[in-house]
Amino acid sequence: MSEIYKIIKKKKLDVVNNPIETSHGLPNECYTSEAYTKIERKKIFEDKWVVVGVANSIPNIGDAKPFDLLGIPIIILRDKKNKIRVFHNVCSHRGYKLLQKNCKIKNVIRCPYHSWSYNTEGKLIATPHLGGMNKHNSVKFDKSKSNLKEIRSDVWLDLIFVNISNNEISFDKYIKPLSDRWEKFWSIKDRKLMVHSDDYGYFNLNAKCNWKFAIENYCESYHLPWVHPGLNSYSKIEDHYHIQGLPNRFAGQGTTVYNPRLKGKEKFPCFPNWPKNKEKIAEYVALFPNVMLGLHKDHFYSYWLEPISHKYTKEHMEIYYVGEKAANSKKFKNLRKQNYKLWKSVQSEDVGIIEGMQEGRNSPAYNGGNFSPVMDNPTHHFHKWVATNIV
Repeated sequence: MSEIYKIIKKKKLDVVNNPIETSHGLPNECYTSEAYTKIERKKIFEDKWVVVGVANSIPNIGDAKPFDLLGIPIIILRDKKNKIRVFHNVCSHRGYKLLQKNCKIKNVIRCPYHSWSYNTEGKLIATPHLGGMNKHNSVKFDKSKSNLKEIRSDVWLDLIFVNISNNEISFDKYIKPLSDRWEKFWSIKDRKLMVHSDDYGYFNLNAKCNWKFAIENYCESYHLPWVHPGLNSYSKIEDHYHIQGLPNRFAGQGTTVYNPRLKGKEKFPCFPNWPKNKEKIAEYVALFPNVMLGLHKDHFYSYWLEPISHKYTKEHMEIYYVGEKAANSKKFKNLRKQNYKLWKSVQSEDVGIIEGMQEGRNSPAYNGGNFSPVMDNPTHHFHKWVATNIV
């Protein structure tokens, strides 16, 4: 058992799982310790289903991009059959990091070191001079055993999920509780209508804090009156309800008064099968560990987190609309711009708050904090998930 794990265990990590009235939050070290982050990388970011990007970012066959997940180098690409694949970004020969930047793969991924080359399915297909000058094969070497190491992956709502350790339940089983919950709002046919906006469909924010603070904050509406006074003026704290998914894989909040205040006569088209009696409902769910989702009758967003270190996080917002016309035509451009500004403003208001929590965790007097037994249930849900999974 590592020293840092002994420290957080000594601070009564198991108390996090107590009923909310007698529980406390995760110890400071879970946010301030670089050593602890190594535990989290293994137990959470390698062992669980984790988001590493969106399929829309590599829309065409041959598109490829590198991504580092807390230092683990991976390749995300679209193969010749239009399938998203994820590989460890390392040559099987001498361990060179193959991709350094986004690129278009015409035929092969070629290692700059000795020119070993792989196709888009990860198969090792070229080994120049392997058996000596101008001898590119060897009976002593089986190429099939040195392919790129593929990472288990799946795509859901355009999000690319990976399970690096290949030890989780199937993705279908993993996502079923949330997928089933949202069936009451939109059908599978509706989901297929989602189109990413090219002009006002993405922004990113940088937060000088641990990734967990973004999830904790997103789970609850308790902070609305003070952090989001504009939003709270028409979507008040009392109009929200809690979401606590079981089994414990997601948590969040919903509103019963979704009514976007966008100027103009035009209105975004809605998902055709959205129930009439739920038109004012929107839900905001954090799917553990690192993606926050926003479901509305007329648009959907995914706000996924890229943890860089124990005290620095990149936040990526992806916005989708109902059909190509709503997502990219001139007719709805002004509405898209307004919606983009709205969400960027709201999410930006949270950044200073979560950075302030990072600074506060340097206090030796803080013991993980308390929870409101009424207002903090979804956040407590997330703390329990972390505490359970780092053991």
